Amino acid sequence: MALFEPFPNYIWNLSVDPHSEHWASKAVDGLEAQPDVDPKRIGMTGISLGGHFAPRAVAYEPRFASGAVWGANHNWREVQDKRLNREGENPVPHYWAHVMWAFGASDMDDFLTRSADMNLNGHMDRIKVPFLVTHGASDRQISVGYAHDLYDQLVNAPRREKVIFTAREGGVEHVGADNMSYGRDCIADWFAETLGGHTA
Repeated sequence: MALFEPFPNYIWNLSVDPHSEHWASKAVDGLEAQPDVDPKRIGMTGISLGGHFAPRAVAYEPRFASGAVWGANHNWREVQDKRLNREGENPVPHYWAHVMWAFGASDMDDFLTRSADMNLNGHMDRIKVPFLVTHGASDRQISVGYAHDLYDQLVNAPRREKVIFTAREGGVEHVGADNMSYGRDCIADWFAETLGGHTA
C-alpha cells in the first residue's frame, strides 16, 4: 500500500483546490438563501492555510464585502519548495505523505503540479473591498515577509491595514499560538467596523 493512502481523498473528491473561489462562491450562495443574512455584509477570513484561501476567494468572489487573514500564506508553494530544498524528505514526520494525501497526489511530482497555484502573486489587485492582513512577527511557519507582500499587492482595496503582532502584545508565533486573543479581537473588530457592526 502506498504511504499516502490511509484514507483516500478520492472517496469524497475533497482534495485541496487552490482556487478557493470554487467553494467559497457556493458558501455565499448558501448564505444568501438564509432569511436572516444581509447579503451585502458577508465577510471572509482565513487562518494559517486559510491565509491563501481567504484572499483568493475575496479576489474572485465579488460578493464578499470585507476580508482578513491571520497568517498571510501568500506563497505557500514557495514555502514547500524551500522545505524540500532545506529539509528533504522529513520536515516533520510524515509531512510529505500528509500534503500528498490532502492534494490527492500520487507522488511528489504530482503534488508539485497540483500545488503550483498556491501562490497569490498576480491576483491581489482584484480585491476591491476592505482587507486586513495580520501576522506574528516571529512566525516560524510562514515568514512575516509574506504579510508585507500581501499588503503591498492590495493596491485596489479601498481600505487596507496590516497588523504585525510583536512581543509587546503577544501573538508573535504562527497564528498567535503563544496568545490567540489579540488576533481574534483584532479580526472581530475589523469585521465589526467594515461590515457595519459595533466593536467592543
